[in-house]
Amino acid sequence: MNKKVNISINGFPVEISAGKTILEAAEEQGITIPTLCHHKDLCVAGNCRVCVVEVAGQNRLSAACATPCEEGMEILTNSLKVRNSRKQIIELLLAEHNADCTKCYRNGNCELQTLASEYKIMTQDFIELVPLKHASIDSYSPSIIKDDSKCIRCQRCVRTCAGLQGVNALTVAHKGDKMKITTFFEKAMRDVVCTNCGQCVNHCPTGALVEKNYIEEVWEAIANPNKHVVVQTAPAVRVGLGEELGMKPGKSITGKMVAALKRLGFDSVLDTDFTADLTIIEEGTELLTRLKKALVDKDKSVSLPMATSCSPGWIKYIEHMFPDHLKNLSTCKSPQQMFGALVKTYYANARNIKPEDIVSVSIMPCTAKKYEAFRPEMHDSGYRDVDYVLTTRELAILIKQAGLDFNKLEPAKYDRLMGESSGAAVIFGATGGVMEAALRTAYEIVTGREVPFENLNITPVRGVDGIREATIKIENPVEEWAFLDGVELKCAIAHGLINAKSVMESIRAGTSDYHFIEFMACPGGCLGGGGQPIPTNPEIRQKRAEAIYAEDEGLPIRKSHENHEITKLYKDFLKEPLGEVSHHLLHTKYTQRERY
Repeated sequence: MNKKVNISINGFPVEISAGKTILEAAEEQGITIPTLCHHKDLCVAGNCRVCVVEVAGQNRLSAACATPCEEGMEILTNSLKVRNSRKQIIELLLAEHNADCTKCYRNGNCELQTLASEYKIMTQDFIELVPLKHASIDSYSPSIIKDDSKCIRCQRCVRTCAGLQGVNALTVAHKGDKMKITTFFEKAMRDVVCTNCGQCVNHCPTGALVEKNYIEEVWEAIANPNKHVVVQTAPAVRVGLGEELGMKPGKSITGKMVAALKRLGFDSVLDTDFTADLTIIEEGTELLTRLKKALVDKDKSVSLPMATSCSPGWIKYIEHMFPDHLKNLSTCKSPQQMFGALVKTYYANARNIKPEDIVSVSIMPCTAKKYEAFRPEMHDSGYRDVDYVLTTRELAILIKQAGLDFNKLEPAKYDRLMGESSGAAVIFGATGGVMEAALRTAYEIVTGREVPFENLNITPVRGVDGIREATIKIENPVEEWAFLDGVELKCAIAHGLINAKSVMESIRAGTSDYHFIEFMACPGGCLGGGGQPIPTNPEIRQKRAEAIYAEDEGLPIRKSHENHEITKLYKDFLKEPLGEVSHHLLHTKYTQRERY
């Protein structure tokens, strides 16, 4: 039984679980204490002091986020002393902050701006120090822009990169008034071990870290009568976009999103889920091929476990940190890049359009996808496979700029030819989704039967734990796969790069006995991606996941190999999985990178 402590908040008695902070206790009572450096995903820091409260008997104000409740505490969250202190702290932060809000990308969704409004900071009593900071703007990365003039040194980004992702691309340098958030030897973010995951962007309370946007380039392409603009939408976008347009988290708005894209002027609105299904066919075949070589041919050069390659943040991470295990990666490109390669070959041929006249746009929950589209490996169509990548947030901006009343839009369907998909593809957006989709198909190919789980829901691979394991025993396979009879297929799922590191270290140490591992760079998988609506926290990620699984269960086709358009693609163009055409367009290899 949890121990309770008795405290009072603003004169009202409260019973609270021992160990809770003042911030948590106040939240349970419906009292909002403002914060800037605090985030539910991150360790406690107590840096900004915006959350100070008054505790009876103590001379100094206490940081609510870092102070545990104790028996008999008398807490004031809104005394004159507290309010004056908070107001002065906000004024001090604004004195060092480039507060030209109307020109800021985060205008309207900035935590510092919100506090300045709530506390009515109408005048500036402190000397403005922004011109003295000589702040630089790093815009060299294809994914992320870092603007020091807007940094309030809360260190959320540092704790995100170190504690949540284990990358340490960002760090604190110098002391006192010279303190700044910087990189290794103050290099540009493109030149350090940054995975472009965008979690720093998601956790930044101001506009100091934002995605590099390509909104104007897309508008120009749409307006060009000589260009045929094709757009693809990732699975997680459909359960995140609504939040940017005033809806509550956990709302799937697929039909309205498609309708909005058509109203925006895209010539063809297609679905990344189509190539998610294709990824399962290619990746599943690759896994079974590796297992056959290892178990039947006794080929010791076969690299097991095989790791998924759908997350570009994870790919860049392993290139830097575990280059000796690049051979464990599936050679499959991500669904985004498979789609891009097919748009300028298969789609172009079918529509009788010159590839050079096609502009390929993707809507992704991920900032690393912007980097992925720039990779030199991603030109196998003979052109740049994906021309522009927009985040979920950028799509919302397009919709608002076009003046569309999203709620009044009638749901529409994706266009045909690369627009059909299965429920297995939809769940790619959640951690464990790629694994579940692969198992639905691979198990049926091997045994001729559906996976032995109720309603196709492979619940052992679902959940929010950073590392999860699942084992599926293969019994009575069809003749072609008889060698797998009795084999226990051991799988693992890791989301968040700090967890990926732990799993990879076990592989490097030789203590892992997995056959197949799904890695996702972001907490929660793509639905918690660096391009998703802000804020993103554990509760919001859970609601998005529930929406994704609900959409899967509501679709008529829930297995990738039953997608009729995929069957037609192989018949008319690819011929066979892992064949010559698919090897050229859909598969790739990755590169060892420096660790520092």
